[in-house]
Amino acid sequence: MTMERTIKAAAFSRVKEADPVKNASETMQIEKVSLAFLFLHFLKIGAISWGGFMALIAVVQKEFVDKKKLVRDDVVIDGISLASVLPGPVAFNVIAYLGYHLRGIRGALVSMTGILLPSFLLILGLAYVYTTYDQIPEINQFFRGVLPAVSAVIVSVALNMAKKQIAGYRQVMICVSAGIVLLLVRSYFATLGVIAVAGLAGYFLYNRKGEEPERKLVEQPAFSWLRTGILVAIPVALILTVYLVSLVFVAEGTILRQMALTFSGLSLTLFGGGYVIIPAMQQVLVDGLHWLTVQEFADAIAMGQITPGPIFISATFIGYKMAGIAGAIVGTVAIFFPPGFIMVFCSRFLDPIRKSAAIVAAFKGLRPAIIGMIFSAAVTIMKGMDLSIQAGLIFLLILLLTIRFKVNVVYLIPASGIIGILVF
Repeated sequence: MTMERTIKAAAFSRVKEADPVKNASETMQIEKVSLAFLFLHFLKIGAISWGGFMALIAVVQKEFVDKKKLVRDDVVIDGISLASVLPGPVAFNVIAYLGYHLRGIRGALVSMTGILLPSFLLILGLAYVYTTYDQIPEINQFFRGVLPAVSAVIVSVALNMAKKQIAGYRQVMICVSAGIVLLLVRSYFATLGVIAVAGLAGYFLYNRKGEEPERKLVEQPAFSWLRTGILVAIPVALILTVYLVSLVFVAEGTILRQMALTFSGLSLTLFGGGYVIIPAMQQVLVDGLHWLTVQEFADAIAMGQITPGPIFISATFIGYKMAGIAGAIVGTVAIFFPPGFIMVFCSRFLDPIRKSAAIVAAFKGLRPAIIGMIFSAAVTIMKGMDLSIQAGLIFLLILLLTIRFKVNVVYLIPASGIIGILVF
């Protein structure tokens, strides 16, 4: 039986038609969708969604809005809006939001699991091959070709984001300053400091009276302050919870507990989606904990690029390298699920978060700083490249193909590895 027929066979209650005299946007109301339906559908989507955040969202929109008509467009847009102002991987958080919208907390859990499983298994297989056959010359040559390609892809992403997000000399200065600080001060605390300072700078520079009045909150001072306090406390509580659970249930000791705390801490303190995680992971895992070399880190990012799903899935490879299958599971769960639960919790506060003038202003400072951080990560990875003509040519070729011709990275990174086998 094919996957499509299996999915169709999953029992679920369809929609209840609304009164035809009501507004067209309310023409259907979801009663219930089975957990099996959600799991199998997101499993299928997770296996075919190559190309990053927008590709995944596009497939979800086609399946759940256009084809199955289970949710409306505005529900997906609301999920994207909320995920954009919360920590963690944006696309994954949108999946958590949709699962919760359709079947509550259990729907969120099965949706998150289904979307991750295909890329998790693929990365696990690649990690096994990488760690088992790393002494074969062709494997090393493949990843010597991959390293300059990954650097070029990161540079192209940062350039594309800069064109869309940076406007005016103040944001340029924030971007450049953030990049320089992270190149000079190689510390995760420096990363957190840059994020905090950039957010404050955005708040004070752009949150002016009379600017964007439509984004002002409805005046409910006491409740708003209480809500803000709760939202700030949730990430801290989740980090502590992950740590305490790891102390009780993880049998293999320090490394798995440290991985759980490290990956959950990374995912809960970083905003902006996939490429934002790269500089922070590099600061913590390469420069701080020395779990990986620069080459191994670039290889982990490359594997995240050539498999479906978010770049955060690189945590699976890193976890496997550190502690085998148990490490892969701990790394994956710790980096994805805490921000997913924050997304579910904050969904009830969607309008105030999305419309807050303070948050809008803070992100005008955060976004250019994040772009500067991404540039700094690319520079650091380039330092690990071979100082050879071949590596330079691969870098320039991939940069040209991504910027000028918009070639999908799914094809470019494996191709650069094959070139590496031929030229090194």
